[in-house]
Amino acid sequence: MHKKPQQDTHTPIIMGAIQNTQIVLADRPVADIDPKKTFRIQKVSLSDELGSNEILVKVIYISLDPAMRGWMRDVRSYIRPVRIDEVMRSADIAQVIKSNNPDYKVGDLVRATCGWQEYAVLKPSDDLVKVQTFHGVSPSTFLGVLGMTGLTAYFGLYEVGEIVKKGGPNCTVVVSGAAGATGSVAAQIAKHVFGCRTIGICGSDEKSEYLVKELGLDVALNYKSKTFFKDLCAATPKLIDIFFDNTGGDILDGCLRRIAFQGRIVVCGAISTYNDAVPKGPAYYSALITQRARMEGFIVFDYAKQYGKAIEDMSKWIKEGKLKSRETIIPGIENTPEALVKLFKGDNTGKMLVKVAEEDTRSKL
Repeated sequence: MHKKPQQDTHTPIIMGAIQNTQIVLADRPVADIDPKKTFRIQKVSLSDELGSNEILVKVIYISLDPAMRGWMRDVRSYIRPVRIDEVMRSADIAQVIKSNNPDYKVGDLVRATCGWQEYAVLKPSDDLVKVQTFHGVSPSTFLGVLGMTGLTAYFGLYEVGEIVKKGGPNCTVVVSGAAGATGSVAAQIAKHVFGCRTIGICGSDEKSEYLVKELGLDVALNYKSKTFFKDLCAATPKLIDIFFDNTGGDILDGCLRRIAFQGRIVVCGAISTYNDAVPKGPAYYSALITQRARMEGFIVFDYAKQYGKAIEDMSKWIKEGKLKSRETIIPGIENTPEALVKLFKGDNTGKMLVKVAEEDTRSKL
């Protein structure tokens, strides 16, 4: 006998359909993102009729990430670009409100690529992961420290930075974008897990104070200071063994000038150049030759088979107090385009999220 799909009776459904707000890519920006020109908000009807093993979810949080700027470009990359008139891609935390899948019940929380919209119909895939929270950890953490953000920091340090081999009190690690989502995790792993001398680079004195007083880094530097390079030299008397780079640009050049013999530069991102019509390359790359150093990029998806071990490690470090997180949360799906612009301006501390809806705890009772 056919089993009737489980459904959350609290969700507003009109004649078998849900009114769904979506934000789609309307134009490919060449330089800075113009929220009103680059994106378009639309309302569509989404049928709640589910096929075999499908689930209907309500999006709770949308993750905003620097990689989104690259997804808007119609160029060869590690993932296909977002198409014009397609819902903007994002990782999300969502809640099941109707299920035709025995593995997912109404009220379950999942992490999935739903994009910038209020609701989505999902099928089982490697991308659909059930979220199991624990004491002191909110669902949004699975888009930050325990999501792709944290995994990126973890594998960048382990696989490219070779921190297992290099780490310890005699190892100097510098992290750019250190008050951001990925940078703050990388800096804390270097400092509190491996005991390295850890220097964070950020864009304000307020963020510098956060990095030292709350996250426990040894030194924090404001790259906007007129004496930044002089301050970097003073903070790295033994040079830089591992540079975890999220920004590129002048900061990368400064750290190339300070790279140690056989140092490692982890190229995680280059947010300072993403909106440039013609990005410029590093000027001091010859240091890679003279110091026999290595500069290497990576994509977190390359390590998908190791995600389980990484999440286990980082969950343990959270419980031990070695990893802390801060979030910048913007309410309202309609504010998502502006929130993305704020991300590129560096207005966030920690993970940048948009809160689309409240989690419904009644469906879990």
